[in-house]
Amino acid sequence: MSSTSVTLQSVAEALRRNNMDVLCVGTAAEVVPTLRTLLKPGDTVAVGGSRTLEETNVLPLLRNGDYRFYDRYVPGLTPEQIREIFVASLGADVYLCSANAVTAQGEIYCVDGNANRIAALCYGPRTVVLVVGRNKLVEDIAAAQRRVKTIAAPKNTARLGCATPCATTGICVAADSPNAADGCSSPARICCSYLTLGKQRTAGRIKVILVDEPLGF
Repeated sequence: MSSTSVTLQSVAEALRRNNMDVLCVGTAAEVVPTLRTLLKPGDTVAVGGSRTLEETNVLPLLRNGDYRFYDRYVPGLTPEQIREIFVASLGADVYLCSANAVTAQGEIYCVDGNANRIAALCYGPRTVVLVVGRNKLVEDIAAAQRRVKTIAAPKNTARLGCATPCATTGICVAADSPNAADGCSSPARICCSYLTLGKQRTAGRIKVILVDEPLGF
């Protein structure tokens, strides 16, 4: 749960101080029109797995023919074909995803299983656009870690049908530990790679659409 002392406006200001562009919108319905202003016809576009993008109807926009979409969700793709899409996504013009949390200091916190999202956030795509609901705004990194272990990871493992303890209990077995390596030993574990984005060297490469509604996990 986001802190009542952390507002969209204060987080937007912190992100801008960290050389990230920010657009604030009131509702999920405003995400697609806002995203259109950031995309050009013919752009190559890729996405990370994201409940937020599904809830904001971003995927139909990318499939409308205006863009060259590296669609990881095409039915019948083999694991190797999906991997090829992940690798190709690192060269996309625009990469779209969400974050697991954003702090009051303007830090973006993400935890991945495959690390394809983390890889794209760090380097490759010319532009990265994150769509983030207000429920993901937290005080600090400790709160971000706690949010992943008690909200994001359990809900995602349940949604994806992963055989992990948190999918059953709703909380990480190491919820109170700050150590990245602690937790379950399930082969289906999704908390494998951790990324905190701070002040960016390339101003404006990372753009954040902050939405004043709860979205995703």
